[in-house]
Amino acid sequence: MAAGPPGHYHPVMRTELDTVPAADGAAAFEVIAGRVDAGLVLICDHASSHVPPEYGSLGLPPSEFERHIAYDIGAAALTRALSARFGVPAVLSHFSRLLIDPNRGLDDPTLIMRLSDGAVVPGNAKIDAAERARRIARFYRPYDDAVNATIEAGMASGRLPMVLSIHSFTASWKGVPRPWHAGILWDADPRLARPLIDGLARDPAIVVGDNEPYHGALKGDTLYRHATRRGLAHALVEVRQDLIADPAGVAAWADRLAGVLTELNIGSTPHAIEHFGSLTGPLIE
Repeated sequence: MAAGPPGHYHPVMRTELDTVPAADGAAAFEVIAGRVDAGLVLICDHASSHVPPEYGSLGLPPSEFERHIAYDIGAAALTRALSARFGVPAVLSHFSRLLIDPNRGLDDPTLIMRLSDGAVVPGNAKIDAAERARRIARFYRPYDDAVNATIEAGMASGRLPMVLSIHSFTASWKGVPRPWHAGILWDADPRLARPLIDGLARDPAIVVGDNEPYHGALKGDTLYRHATRRGLAHALVEVRQDLIADPAGVAAWADRLAGVLTELNIGSTPHAIEHFGSLTGPLIE
């Protein structure tokens, strides 16, 4: 499908993989084909560790780009597997969270990290307002607009989509092992989160975190902007990175999540727009 003006996304049914360029020609996001009326949209905020050449390595050694500070290990592969399994659209970022984090509100102090899990990021240490604005325009906005357009396309199809965000987390934090195999994060809307938690927990070998290892109430994050404010059912799934670090692990977790989503009759069981608000306070419009 032909793209419109640079950075523009046409909210229509996709029939093939399509990467739409950001304003300056860099691909800030990728949209994977899927039926817009399938009742589900997948998003992957931290899919890539990519940094455009003009940013160099942000002053970091290559090893840092293999860590979670640069991207969510295994999340993109899991997103692709689920998209293929259900034939649903998916939007993936194509830039490292070290440049700017699309899963943060614009007023969040961690939008551009100067220090991340012990690593000082020299390329972020002294950025000014102009560079912050440039990264927002080049990376954050195009990805955010693509998520918005994909969801809008689903809503226009006549079948409201649920929104599922795919992330991954480290096996330990500050030397302490994390007991969960996966976690489901949510704010105030339980419609997708609770069934996912209950479905995964039916496997006695799986330890499922309910708002662990993080809490899903994050003001201004991607789900807040695109699902909470719209009243669409949504949840964020976190899978432990060591479990999806290779193709076999990705396939196993794709099977596990697909089994639960199939039980929920995604695409067959309609849901209505329903506003639950946010534990973070009054919604920002």
